Amino acid sequence: MASVVARLLKDKSGATAVEYGLITALIAVAMLTGAGTLGNALDNQFNGLAGQLNLN
Repeated sequence: MASVVARLLKDKSGATAVEYGLITALIAVAMLTGAGTLGNALDNQFNGLAGQLNLN
């Protein structure tokens, strides 16, 4: 295992793969955060509409 890590530290393509992995992880976190925020906004909107329909 240590030899694999040492080889990746010396190899520039290994560093590039790690960078792409970090970028992908950050994009995934941003997408999950955005989807959660959008879901909460839609939930609030539909609950407001349902409340108005029940009053009439």
